[in-house]
Amino acid sequence: MSRTFELFLHETKQLIERELPEFIRTINTESRLKEAMLYSIEAGGKRVRPVLLMAVLDAYKFPIKDGLEVACALEMIHTYSLIHDDLPAMDDDDLRRGKPTNHKVFGEATAILAGDALLTHSFYLLSQITHVSAETKLHLISLFSEAAGAKGMVGGQLADMLAEGKLLGVNELASIHNRKTGELLAFAVEAGAVIAGTTPEDQRKLRAFGKEIGLLFQIKDDILDLEGSVEAIGKPVGSDVHNDKSTYPGILGLDGAKAMLASHYDQALQSLNELGLRNTLLEDMATYIVNRDR
Repeated sequence: MSRTFELFLHETKQLIERELPEFIRTINTESRLKEAMLYSIEAGGKRVRPVLLMAVLDAYKFPIKDGLEVACALEMIHTYSLIHDDLPAMDDDDLRRGKPTNHKVFGEATAILAGDALLTHSFYLLSQITHVSAETKLHLISLFSEAAGAKGMVGGQLADMLAEGKLLGVNELASIHNRKTGELLAFAVEAGAVIAGTTPEDQRKLRAFGKEIGLLFQIKDDILDLEGSVEAIGKPVGSDVHNDKSTYPGILGLDGAKAMLASHYDQALQSLNELGLRNTLLEDMATYIVNRDR
């Protein structure tokens, strides 16, 4: 990573780690619910979605704080999905980011409600944005609901569950991941473009870049599930195989998955080339995702 990107990544993550919990602490609700919400929010993470959004703003010379509410709403949605994904009825995981999963600490019922609360509060947060027009705010909320809901992440989650134990083709697997993981990553990029007031054509091209980032992220996750360590990735190695899920290495072999990763990395850079945004933090972000070890 370049020194500039390392600094940007560090400062952006610090901003999110500082501001995100404050949006929850101000909620007037039961202390146990708030505690459960904060437990998962403060567990850390790569904060890829906020960093992507703010990298777009930086590329268009906008202050990154203009994306703070949307970035934090994204992390709330992402965190709620992880809480629910770890439940016994879903992936039944005991560890998340190196810590006991939410339901292991607070019980299943509270974990479900903590996820529900993060989901709904993310939309409240978007409704409170003051530095964009009402029309832009409505557009962001519309895009967000599609990316997070039945058309996007939630539908992709169900498709992923229904595919367990089945031998999928690589295109079928990519279609699931485009919804389950890719839609929120694409929204992060597109939201940055909307806040920056870019042209509809630029927004379309940036969304295409975001979809490539989504595939890069998932392919790399599948590779790390085989090559990583519990200490690095914060969950049991081989959990996808244990859960009988199709993976890119499972379909293509490890070398084939790595070749696919390289191909989608090239496509992501081509999207940036068409936008005249090579050698920006967005290119650094794509490189970071491909080379990460957790």
